[in-house]
Amino acid sequence: MAKNPKLRIIPLGGLGEIGKNMAVIELGNDAIIIDAGIMFPANDMLGVDYIIPDFRYLLERKDLKIHGILFTHGHEDHVGAVSHVAESFAGVPMWATPLTAGLIRVKLRSAGLENSTTVNVFQAGDTLKVGPFVVESYHVCHSIPDCVGFGINTPYGIVIHSGDYKFDPAPVDGKKTDYAKLAEFSKRGVLLLMGDSTNADRAGWTPSESVIDEAFDRVFRNAPGRIMVATFASLISRFHQVAKAAERYGRKIAVAGHSMAENIKMARELGILNIPNEMFVDINRIGQLPPSKVVILVTGAQGEPSAVLSRLATGRHRQLDVEVGDTIIISSHTIPGNEETVNRTINRLFQRGADVIYDPIAPVHVSGHASQEEMRLLINLTNPRYFLPIHGELRHLRAHSRLAMQTGIPQENVFVIENGVVIEADKNGVRLGERVPGGYVFVDGSGVGDVGRAVIKDREMLARDGFMVVVVNVDKKTGQLLADPEIISKGFVYLRSAEDLIAQLRETVSGLLASTAGQNGRRRERLEEGISRFIYNETKRRPMVFSVINEQ
Repeated sequence: MAKNPKLRIIPLGGLGEIGKNMAVIELGNDAIIIDAGIMFPANDMLGVDYIIPDFRYLLERKDLKIHGILFTHGHEDHVGAVSHVAESFAGVPMWATPLTAGLIRVKLRSAGLENSTTVNVFQAGDTLKVGPFVVESYHVCHSIPDCVGFGINTPYGIVIHSGDYKFDPAPVDGKKTDYAKLAEFSKRGVLLLMGDSTNADRAGWTPSESVIDEAFDRVFRNAPGRIMVATFASLISRFHQVAKAAERYGRKIAVAGHSMAENIKMARELGILNIPNEMFVDINRIGQLPPSKVVILVTGAQGEPSAVLSRLATGRHRQLDVEVGDTIIISSHTIPGNEETVNRTINRLFQRGADVIYDPIAPVHVSGHASQEEMRLLINLTNPRYFLPIHGELRHLRAHSRLAMQTGIPQENVFVIENGVVIEADKNGVRLGERVPGGYVFVDGSGVGDVGRAVIKDREMLARDGFMVVVVNVDKKTGQLLADPEIISKGFVYLRSAEDLIAQLRETVSGLLASTAGQNGRRRERLEEGISRFIYNETKRRPMVFSVINEQ
């Protein structure tokens, strides 16, 4: 590595959005990656399963040596894309704390990539030597155990990556944020703080995870029948809180959802989740127990269509049905963009006779992210020269930048940027550099990146107005129709109730074919244009129109 090479910080995800967090730290031609998460699709991203960061910049930089991928914690928005990254950067080692490493290994094993890379396990507080990088980890509180932030030593000062954090005075696992390490960084000189911005528009302090225990106790004490708790499949601390309440009130725990079951198994094997075997019951045997003695952990707190909760809401789960008297706890905050889906799921569960409890009805979930006073405390503890808000929509980044300036960081030293914008540092300070790709890569089934904006736009059109296919058989020489056109319609009109329209359409097709005789090169295009024009004039709708001309 050259003496005092240029430092470059490149966020590839997590800026201007909630999710798919990924950042690259470069010193000359050496680099490390921090996190590789996914993002849930918005309502208009039809058919998309999830979104991963666009890391083609790294694939195209043939001169760049990636020494490792470091993970702050095990939530999906930080580790969800690990199998895609492992496949693209085979052999690049990973570093994670025990629980996060366990969650990563579950994902790699599920993707058949368990042998593609080495997952190195470290403890919070360990110093990591990753190629030429010296990275100091420190423990932070969040809504999942084993979370860390990183202090990356550079020739120009320490760069702190906060990870997701809050200053919880009474964490579930008893491990508080490492204030001393943060203060030590400050004494040694912090060049740049990269701070989580998720709750930058929330005043005050984020409540402790421990308040959930009281809420769970009230629900478990009063619920007459089965209790179902929907949460993230990786939210290990929540499983522990459910288990404590279940034990207190004599309930057995069943798990519905493959990913959740795998994560619980892994956490128990690591000793992170201490729930005795006798507390569990197979999901297929819960019918043998009184409803008042059962609690079921389910996936789908964000209304994901294929997850357990959504299938329960629509009656499509093969093992479970919602029954009158069930109490369903949704223990998560709705990710921005998912509000409509989650609300629809809640309404359907009520419709099926369940009592649904969710925040703000009861404090069955608290945020794992710092609010404004905690953000001010982090800035004051670390005293950075420069500040980069990360992890949040643009409104969150803007709010966090204002907090930083109020706390004393000069406006010219605060950077509100989007994915792909490069931050550069050398002996003369920190400045904005060029921009590299940092958009969306859609994952649809087994396809990665083969669905783009054009395909999504087509899906929107199909969803809005449907489509129509017109098949005609014509004489090759004269261009005359040999039979009535065959008309196929989906999502536009029900053909049996639109006989007059279809009859007029057939006449229109016949006239269009006659007028395009001898124009074989553009006949299909002219036919589709004419059909579209006729349909819009008659219905004021714009279905996608396709034509097939068979010459005989």
